[in-house]
Amino acid sequence: MPTIPPKANGQFVARMEDVLDVYARPYDPARPVICLDEKPYQLLGEVREPLPARPGSDLREDCEYVRAGTCSIFMCTEPLAGWRHADARARRTRLDWAEEIDRLLNVDYPDAEVSDIDGASVIGDDVATFHSTYAQPTDAGTEHAAERFGSTLRAVMGTGTGA
Repeated sequence: MPTIPPKANGQFVARMEDVLDVYARPYDPARPVICLDEKPYQLLGEVREPLPARPGSDLREDCEYVRAGTCSIFMCTEPLAGWRHADARARRTRLDWAEEIDRLLNVDYPDAEVSDIDGASVIGDDVATFHSTYAQPTDAGTEHAAERFGSTLRAVMGTGTGA
């Protein structure tokens, strides 16, 4: 759940008001409001095979586990359309974020209207990743995303990210 940073300031309030204005828009398929977030996830394996469920007895799993690495889950959702997409990746890097945005632009929403005023919006809470990836694009893909989304790529502080 998003939290207000302990040193909330005018910039935080302005960004939050911007996002709330976007959320208040009526549904328009040509101007989708897309939420994008990422979560690190620990992969676990079984030490012992679970005992199957039987009549009168649920599946039984041992509480002991083995660590099997980590991954990052990227979730995109357009709440007003009832659409969502999840993608698991080995890590979370600038390139991973750029590829997720590229998929949104070119696969999921190739015909979305985009403008700096009220076009399609992507909302996320990882300010550092958004800005490092799109404020100074480093390749054709991120440059295209930055040009197409412009200021509608909205990043809002929360959940301990950002400054």
